[in-house]
Amino acid sequence: MFIKKILIDLDGVLNQYGNEKYDENSIPALKDGAKEFLEKLSKEAELYLFTTRNLMLSTKWLIDNNLDCYFKDVTNIKIPAYLYIDDRTICFKGDYLKTIEDIKNFKVYWKTK
Repeated sequence: MFIKKILIDLDGVLNQYGNEKYDENSIPALKDGAKEFLEKLSKEAELYLFTTRNLMLSTKWLIDNNLDCYFKDVTNIKIPAYLYIDDRTICFKGDYLKTIEDIKNFKVYWKTK
């Protein structure tokens, strides 16, 4: 059986990231439902935390939130994976003009509330 690798972004996906000022030394609290999401997904895929934050701080955050058991590793490198889960992304669907339009109209979900 082929195990799919999935890279999951930290800020805006797993934590309560939003309108507060970014602090490189502190990671916001766990987002509601994130643990259940990871528990379910980890049964079907190999999970990697993908973040530009300090890797030691991010690993500590996982441990403090009892999430480390769901992840194979923490990385800031875009390793080959089945897919990437991120709140700041646009899926390229083969149409460059549509992609430019999507970029111009992009808003992160937490800024549309």
